[in-house]
Amino acid sequence: MAPRRAAVIFRKMHLNLKSLRKDMKKFIINGCGGRKKLKGEYVVSGSKNSGLPAIAMTLLFKEPVTLKNIPEIEDVFRISEIVEKMGAEIDRKKNTFIINTKSLDNSKIDRELGETIRSSIILTGPVLARTGKVEFYFPGGCSIGKRPIDLFLTSFEKMGAKVGGRGDKIIIRSKDKNLRGAELILPVQSVTATETLMMAAVLAKGKTVIKNAAMEPEIEYLANYLKMVGAEIEGAGSPTITIKGRNGKLLEKNIPPYVNMADRIEAGSIAILAALNASDLLIRHFVKDHLEIFLDIFDRIGVKYTFPRKNVLRIKSQNVKKFKAVNIKTHEHPGFPTDLQSQMGVLLTQADGESRIFETIFESRLSYLNGLAQMGARIEMWNIHQAAIFGPRQLTGTRLLAPDLRAGFAYIIAGVTARGQTIIDNSYVIRRGYENILQKLQEIGVDIEEKYEAFF
Repeated sequence: MAPRRAAVIFRKMHLNLKSLRKDMKKFIINGCGGRKKLKGEYVVSGSKNSGLPAIAMTLLFKEPVTLKNIPEIEDVFRISEIVEKMGAEIDRKKNTFIINTKSLDNSKIDRELGETIRSSIILTGPVLARTGKVEFYFPGGCSIGKRPIDLFLTSFEKMGAKVGGRGDKIIIRSKDKNLRGAELILPVQSVTATETLMMAAVLAKGKTVIKNAAMEPEIEYLANYLKMVGAEIEGAGSPTITIKGRNGKLLEKNIPPYVNMADRIEAGSIAILAALNASDLLIRHFVKDHLEIFLDIFDRIGVKYTFPRKNVLRIKSQNVKKFKAVNIKTHEHPGFPTDLQSQMGVLLTQADGESRIFETIFESRLSYLNGLAQMGARIEMWNIHQAAIFGPRQLTGTRLLAPDLRAGFAYIIAGVTARGQTIIDNSYVIRRGYENILQKLQEIGVDIEEKYEAFF
């Protein structure tokens, strides 16, 4: 065998083994079994859901942009690699990324990387607006149901682009390398689509109006920063966003650092963990205004909490005899976030009576309930969107496979709450969205470790 050919084969084998080992990782949790053991302070990291669009946003700039408080998680690393493959230069220090896209020379989103992360599609708007072309394959991500990209493609067409391609490869080109402003009506409220189209419109020619826009805090946060550096955006955080485009002119002057917002989904996840298992836990960077409906659910269930300082939530051992059953219906912001539905489902297994969950956004997001049923929860599945949970029920540790990021963290909460040992396979999918989660949980008293599964 020729040396060069052998080297290629062995390199591919190494990559395949790395991928296999990644999937073999597991979390092992010894549960509290009803004892309130967790205590101390938990510091919420920077937001995954605003950090990813912030990286995409740097493609709108001529000069380097400094991003601070960016979580060091797998999704961030993957989207950074995609941007680097396009020619960008990234200087990384702990939670700080300095991104220079001046030498961007490639409009192709790497297939292998793009298929590992659904959020890679957020790059399409800035790349198309900047270069006049973007090539990509259908993006990957968590297995929580269909997430069609039609609304992206039809919106780009309305902005004057031509959509083509072969097989699962999509090629989009804009006439004369410029998008033009348009009135875009989203058939469904989509955070990623709203952010992608808003960024594309910043460099377009003329005015763009996005109707039925998503209203999540991450969108308003991104828009406020872009306005600070010269973009003209009005209405972010409402159903109608208006953008006056720059006709291809990149942002380049008076660029302050982008300081990422705290992760409201991580904050809510830890609050649920604390409600079930904490003796006295402080959660720092819990932004009350971002989680109003979540706290309303806590009030109705009977979870006791205080805010001793701004953006610091304190949960002590609950002095209520029983949590109360509630009904939850997920909805786009300002409704109850779908990304906290599975974690809240674990809390409802400990509530007295019948609770109902109506998942309105993703058709596969209730699949985690099968795992809770294996742990002893009493659950009735009505259809792929609706289920009933009857409690309280003692959960018992078992072995589970994390199907997606949020369900995986729900299993962590269930494992800590349960009696006995819980093993969660595919721990990688959880680390995709929660920074340094193993150490942070251990520091507040969770008995958790991560190991490789030894098959050979």
